[in-house]
Amino acid sequence: MFEVFSRSYYLGRLYVTPIDGSHALMDSGQHEQLNEALYASGEGIERLDAPLVMKLESQHFSVHGDDAVPANTLALPESLLEGTDVRNPPSLREVLLARRERAQQLLAFTGEWSAPGTEPSDAGT
Repeated sequence: MFEVFSRSYYLGRLYVTPIDGSHALMDSGQHEQLNEALYASGEGIERLDAPLVMKLESQHFSVHGDDAVPANTLALPESLLEGTDVRNPPSLREVLLARRERAQQLLAFTGEWSAPGTEPSDAGT
Protein backbone atom coordinates (compact mmCIF):
# COMPACT_ATOMS: atom_id res chain seq x y z
CA MET A 1 0.00 0.00 0.00
CA PHE A 2 2.90 2.37 0.84
CA GLU A 3 6.48 2.35 -0.40
CA VAL A 4 9.61 4.21 0.66
CA PHE A 5 9.61 7.75 -0.73
CA SER A 6 12.23 9.65 1.29
CA ARG A 7 13.99 9.64 4.66
CA SER A 8 10.82 11.06 6.24
CA TYR A 9 7.92 9.62 4.24
CA TYR A 10 6.33 6.64 2.54
CA LEU A 11 4.24 7.17 -0.59
CA GLY A 12 0.90 5.54 -1.28
CA ARG A 13 -2.31 5.99 -3.23
CA LEU A 14 -5.65 6.15 -1.46
CA TYR A 15 -9.14 7.19 -2.43
CA VAL A 16 -9.78 10.53 -0.75
CA THR A 17 -13.37 11.28 0.22
CA PRO A 18 -15.05 13.93 2.39
CA ILE A 19 -16.73 13.20 5.72
CA ASP A 20 -18.56 15.15 8.37
CA GLY A 21 -16.44 15.29 11.48
CA SER A 22 -13.19 16.67 12.76
CA HIS A 23 -10.73 13.77 12.29
CA ALA A 24 -9.18 12.11 9.27
CA LEU A 25 -10.10 8.41 9.20
CA MET A 26 -9.18 5.20 7.41
CA ASP A 27 -10.18 1.54 7.68
CA SER A 28 -9.38 0.24 11.19
CA GLY A 29 -7.71 -2.93 9.93
CA GLN A 30 -5.40 -1.08 7.56
CA HIS A 31 -4.70 1.54 10.22
CA GLU A 32 -3.61 -1.16 12.66
CA GLN A 33 -1.49 -2.95 10.03
CA LEU A 34 0.33 0.26 9.13
CA ASN A 35 0.86 1.08 12.80
CA GLU A 36 2.36 -2.34 13.44
CA ALA A 37 4.51 -2.43 10.30
CA LEU A 38 5.75 1.16 10.29
CA TYR A 39 5.42 2.70 13.75
CA ALA A 40 5.91 -0.14 16.24
CA SER A 41 9.43 -0.41 17.64
CA GLY A 42 9.18 -4.14 18.39
CA GLU A 43 9.95 -3.56 22.05
CA GLY A 44 7.31 -4.73 24.51
CA ILE A 45 3.60 -4.17 24.23
CA GLU A 46 2.73 -1.25 21.98
CA ARG A 47 -0.43 0.54 21.01
CA LEU A 48 -1.53 -0.12 17.45
CA ASP A 49 -4.27 2.51 17.52
CA ALA A 50 -1.99 5.55 17.81
CA PRO A 51 -2.66 8.11 15.08
CA LEU A 52 -0.79 7.85 11.80
CA VAL A 53 0.50 11.07 10.29
CA MET A 54 -0.27 11.66 6.63
CA LYS A 55 0.22 14.51 4.24
CA LEU A 56 -1.98 15.42 1.29
CA GLU A 57 -0.50 18.17 -0.84
CA SER A 58 0.81 20.67 1.76
CA GLN A 59 -1.31 19.64 4.77
CA HIS A 60 -0.26 17.25 7.56
CA PHE A 61 -2.94 15.59 9.70
CA SER A 62 -3.33 12.70 12.11
CA VAL A 63 -5.36 9.72 10.91
CA HIS A 64 -7.39 7.43 13.14
CA GLY A 65 -8.95 4.05 12.40
CA ASP A 66 -12.68 3.56 11.88
CA ASP A 67 -14.56 0.42 10.88
CA ALA A 68 -17.04 2.44 8.79
CA VAL A 69 -14.38 3.63 6.32
CA PRO A 70 -13.85 1.39 3.26
CA ALA A 71 -10.42 -0.14 2.65
CA ASN A 72 -7.91 1.96 0.70
CA THR A 73 -9.83 5.13 1.53
CA LEU A 74 -8.77 8.25 3.39
CA ALA A 75 -11.82 10.05 4.75
CA LEU A 76 -11.06 13.72 5.37
CA PRO A 77 -13.14 16.39 7.07
CA GLU A 78 -14.46 18.99 4.64
CA SER A 79 -12.23 21.62 6.29
CA LEU A 80 -9.09 19.69 5.25
CA LEU A 81 -10.32 19.23 1.68
CA GLU A 82 -11.09 22.92 1.15
CA GLY A 83 -7.48 23.84 0.43
CA THR A 84 -6.73 20.90 -1.88
CA ASP A 85 -7.09 20.10 -5.56
CA VAL A 86 -9.40 17.14 -4.80
CA ARG A 87 -12.41 17.41 -7.08
CA ASN A 88 -15.28 14.97 -7.59
CA PRO A 89 -14.42 12.66 -4.68
CA PRO A 90 -13.74 9.89 -4.10
CA SER A 91 -10.55 10.69 -5.94
CA LEU A 92 -7.48 8.44 -6.12
CA ARG A 93 -4.61 10.57 -4.82
CA GLU A 94 -0.97 10.21 -3.82
CA VAL A 95 -0.64 10.50 -0.05
CA LEU A 96 2.51 10.70 2.05
CA LEU A 97 2.72 8.73 5.31
CA ALA A 98 5.28 10.03 7.79
CA ARG A 99 7.90 7.56 8.96
CA ARG A 100 7.95 6.76 12.67
CA GLU A 101 10.50 9.40 13.71
CA ARG A 102 8.88 12.14 11.62
CA ALA A 103 5.43 11.19 12.90
CA GLN A 104 6.65 11.43 16.49
CA GLN A 105 8.03 14.90 15.78
CA LEU A 106 4.79 16.11 14.25
CA LEU A 107 2.55 14.51 16.89
CA ALA A 108 4.69 15.94 19.70
CA PHE A 109 4.24 19.36 18.14
CA THR A 110 0.43 18.95 18.20
CA GLY A 111 0.38 17.32 21.66
CA GLU A 112 -0.77 13.91 20.39
CA TRP A 113 2.51 12.16 21.29
CA SER A 114 4.26 11.98 24.63
CA ALA A 115 7.86 11.13 25.47
CA PRO A 116 9.05 7.56 24.71
CA GLY A 117 7.70 5.06 27.21
CA THR A 118 4.46 6.97 27.77
CA GLU A 119 1.12 6.77 26.05
CA PRO A 120 0.15 9.26 23.36
CA SER A 121 -2.37 11.70 24.81
CA ASP A 122 -5.97 11.93 23.76
CA ALA A 123 -5.51 15.49 22.51
CA GLY A 124 -7.25 16.02 19.23
CA THR A 125 -9.44 12.95 19.52
